[in-house]
Amino acid sequence: RAVLRKASALEYKIQRRALRKEDFINYIQYEINLLELIKKRRARIGYSFKKDEIENSILQRVHSVFNRATGKWKEDIQLWLSHVAFCKQWNSKHQLSKVFSSMLAIHSNKPALWIMAAKWEMETQLSSESARHLFLRALRFHPECPKLYQEYFRMELMHAEKQRKEKKAFERAKMDLGEFSYSEEILNGEMARIIYRDAAQKIKGVEFHLAVLSIAKLFDFTQDLQKEILESLQTKYADDPLTWDYMARRELELGSLQSAEHTTKQRKVSEMTQREERCCAVFEEAVRAVPTEDMWKCYITFCLERCNRKTNSEELKQKRLERTLSVFNKAHESSLLPEALYKQWIQLLLESSLFEKATEVAEAATKRFSLAVEMWQMRLQVLIQLKRDDVTQCFEEAVKHVESKGTLPLWTLWVEWSEGTNSKEDTEALYQYLDWTYRNGGYKKVKRLFTSLCENRPFSLDFFRKMIQIEKEQEPCRMLHLREYYERALREFGSTDSDLWLDYIKEELSHPQGKPENCGSIHWRAMKMLHGDLVEDFVSKYTLLQTGHL
Repeated sequence: RAVLRKASALEYKIQRRALRKEDFINYIQYEINLLELIKKRRARIGYSFKKDEIENSILQRVHSVFNRATGKWKEDIQLWLSHVAFCKQWNSKHQLSKVFSSMLAIHSNKPALWIMAAKWEMETQLSSESARHLFLRALRFHPECPKLYQEYFRMELMHAEKQRKEKKAFERAKMDLGEFSYSEEILNGEMARIIYRDAAQKIKGVEFHLAVLSIAKLFDFTQDLQKEILESLQTKYADDPLTWDYMARRELELGSLQSAEHTTKQRKVSEMTQREERCCAVFEEAVRAVPTEDMWKCYITFCLERCNRKTNSEELKQKRLERTLSVFNKAHESSLLPEALYKQWIQLLLESSLFEKATEVAEAATKRFSLAVEMWQMRLQVLIQLKRDDVTQCFEEAVKHVESKGTLPLWTLWVEWSEGTNSKEDTEALYQYLDWTYRNGGYKKVKRLFTSLCENRPFSLDFFRKMIQIEKEQEPCRMLHLREYYERALREFGSTDSDLWLDYIKEELSHPQGKPENCGSIHWRAMKMLHGDLVEDFVSKYTLLQTGHL
């Protein structure tokens, strides 16, 4: 009776004139929970009376409600995916085929859904023909989608591998197949070769060729196909750093394939050293042929990876370290070391106890990237870690070079350092920082400080979030103040941060003094200010918030 009463109440809600998505979701969730409960009880007591009648009626009801919901809110992709997941969980294959068909008719602009449907046909339904048909339809909508071509390429190779295994099994069993015969072209992956050639004409970029090559390497019958892809890669993208990176790293694999098993540890170390030296020789040729930051980045990344690999050989470990430091230095001298890699270089020098060199590199980094706050922050951290006397001088120099809007991390670092070295008065005079002032002066003082800093800058999202956090810790927490802080933050960061709008809406909904009626205008303002992918991100999260899933 309780189940009937609850189900009837939920059914009434989805029969109203003004339909709400939440009512459909609640009804579906209730029925799914009921199914799970019945399943557990049957398993516990071993009772299967009227199993088909009871479970099937509930399953059909859930499918019916899902169909009504997706018919009403066709654009809600999460609803479609929930229906797909439900069908898979309860093995409703016939129904799932219908769901995929309806979903793809509406959301044909999403390649990931085509791939999902084709994967299900190939792996669950064991129908390579249906999967192929779906991929061909998808490519009519997305003729230049790399991911679709990659998965189609993979599917054809999987189909070829499956047929090769079937043929071997028949041959071992010495079965007479009559007129039926396996196509040698399909067995050798010719379908995949055709797909690759077609894709290579439409899709430009070395990344696609490398992705397809990595897929082909998973299958042991694709040596000729791999060779063709590699030759195309070297011909079309000879000056691309990723091509050189692949060719260099390939030396490691070639070495491992050619080497036989050795018993002595020294022989293994010698083999690995030779392989890595061959890789570095290719990289050295690469940085001469393509002298760019990206090429040096590939070289350094390889050296760092090898340097971080565990080995019991101190000799090999030392060689890797020396090689890595040497490559860093060469890139720096060529003025082609990317900004992001300076930090890793300095960290490696500090770990190797090369403190003077680390200080020199940090100084050189700030000279080359004098406007980058991260470089100055890194240099200050090195000086503080080494307990040098010129921290204050470095900070003052940094503030002169960096734009005031980005100096907050430097001020923060300086305050934290000063707390441990100087007096309380000196620290506050250095810079009035929110967190420090709150910890030492309390709420009233930090409120006055926030007001003054809002007029004088620098601005930082963390700066505003910290003040919001401080306000929420107060008793009582005033919504009027929270609105002020959110409005000030949105004035500066409303066009670049969708989460800030969502947090504002959550405050209006959850705060005792909040006004839920304000949420509509906040949503409208967010849609006006945000741009590009941020709008989609905001809309999806706002929908989840409305349905109680966020």
